[in-house]
Amino acid sequence: MDGTNVKRSTSHTISNYRLGKTIGTGTFSEVKLAIHVLTGIEVAIKILDRQSIANLSAETVKREINILRLLSHPHIVRFYEAIETREKIYIVMEYMNSGELWYYTTRKGRLQEDEARHFFQQIISGVEYCHLHMVVHRDLKLENLLLDSKCNVKIVDFGFSNFMRDGHFLKTSCGSPSYAAPEVISGQLYAGPEVDVWSCGVILYTLLCGRFPFGDDDFPSIYAKIKKGIYAPPNHLSDGARDLIACILVVDPIKRISIPEIRQHPWFQPHLPPYIADLTINALYSSKMPRQGMDCPEIYLRSPDPAQGKWTLGFKSRASPHETMMGVLKVFYSLNVRWKKIGHCNMKCLWLPPFGTHSRAELNDNSTEIKPIDGHEEDRTGARSRDPIKFEIQLYKASGERYAIDLQRLHGPPFLFLEICAAFFALVVA
Repeated sequence: MDGTNVKRSTSHTISNYRLGKTIGTGTFSEVKLAIHVLTGIEVAIKILDRQSIANLSAETVKREINILRLLSHPHIVRFYEAIETREKIYIVMEYMNSGELWYYTTRKGRLQEDEARHFFQQIISGVEYCHLHMVVHRDLKLENLLLDSKCNVKIVDFGFSNFMRDGHFLKTSCGSPSYAAPEVISGQLYAGPEVDVWSCGVILYTLLCGRFPFGDDDFPSIYAKIKKGIYAPPNHLSDGARDLIACILVVDPIKRISIPEIRQHPWFQPHLPPYIADLTINALYSSKMPRQGMDCPEIYLRSPDPAQGKWTLGFKSRASPHETMMGVLKVFYSLNVRWKKIGHCNMKCLWLPPFGTHSRAELNDNSTEIKPIDGHEEDRTGARSRDPIKFEIQLYKASGERYAIDLQRLHGPPFLFLEICAAFFALVVA
């Protein structure tokens, strides 16, 4: 982790900061109010004891700092610097002097819809920004939403956050039980954005109702309700609020509403600040071209990890998830691509390109498993194959009624991966 040189360190001072009272505690850290000695500015410093986090991966702490460095948004806490000593790691952030949204809601009880909408618009704006930068928070809750002096929300605590990679699902079960999505508590794989969306739905319900949607006396009962999506919307909610909550708290993550769809929902739109209304999720896509063919898919090229120079190919379709996946697998079958299901709408694939021929008709193979390979293989015509190409495909919900399929190379020469992609898209749009 990049840090700064520690100028002086006592029990009350670290570098240029004079430490004050403790304003928050966590399992492996505490947060203290501090003053920057040179400017007099108040800051919040998250302090991690190296010995206490010895059992955690150093990459986890490094990742949190890298995520904070990456994000710069009016509704995400501002990161100033990271300072390291032999015993401690200090993460210096802006200080939010009006406390947690949890305490605000507890004091006021349920909020009026206009006030709840004001907070929710800001939360969605910050969460969308995270997703645009391929970051999933995974611990969104009222305690991690702080208020500034003007009662604006800022998202904090990225300790459970992670970077999203196309073609790869996350599997860690983390966050607070009352806010956790069904797929998280069930131990299923998940892409990322959909679990943040679920947590946002719990937050909205709690703001409007003054209680959790899946509240109960014990965790097993809470988990049972979450897995079935059982909650009772109070009668005092408007039709628009009830509909939006119902669209978010959907057990099936594929059918759950997306962030772009939340932004377009009629309940979300009133009094929407221009700086929030202008943010568009289309900034995620660096290039896309409309094509004709199977359900008029849009083929796109995007870079989920520009720093590593990695690019991902894919397409969008209006067909249902089942129809889309069946169409994809039919094309793979015709191209002699083998596949193995490794998660919900997630396949690991292998293609053995033959030497000396580009004929795909001779290479049909009904195998649904990826078989171990050792160097080159022979196809059933006796022709030796070139280096195998391993890649993954993953289905995402995009916007509206559209679904996106990403193809990401795992192993093999890039030009051969482009060859199979070209053949695939040629058949998709034929």
